Amino acid sequence: MAADPPHRTTAPRATDRPGDASPFALGLLLRRAHWRATAVLAEALRPLGVELRHFAVLIELVNHGPTVQRDLATATGSDKAGIMRVVDDLERKGLAVRKAVPGDRRARAVEITPQGLELFDAAHAAAEPLAEHLVADLGPGEPEQLTDLLTRVAHPSDSEA
Repeated sequence: MAADPPHRTTAPRATDRPGDASPFALGLLLRRAHWRATAVLAEALRPLGVELRHFAVLIELVNHGPTVQRDLATATGSDKAGIMRVVDDLERKGLAVRKAVPGDRRARAVEITPQGLELFDAAHAAAEPLAEHLVADLGPGEPEQLTDLLTRVAHPSDSEA
């Protein structure tokens, strides 16, 4: 008499639907939330004449001051050619300038201009009502809780890394 085949349990398959219990569920939800948030932010930036890729560079310049292009590429997840195009765009719009780096004839540091800072502030003002709409279905305190949880996922403590 043949033995019964061993009972095999499998993890739930990813469905990308609400209630998905697969090990991919969190990543799929984060991807969908990212798409939605990106669309909202892009809508806020569109009237200002910049895209998210431009704004990502402006964020780095505001946070870190003049920054060499290779470091901007790393910080924004861009490649060398892509960051050059973005910085070219920012220069054409008067939002950033390239300056020589003392002691390195080949390197250029990118610096935000006063006009770039004005746009940076205007973008925040434009995004605020749209960002509120993004979390409108959450209850009191939940947007802050979501931000806290996502911060902990995106920036794990050194002991966990």
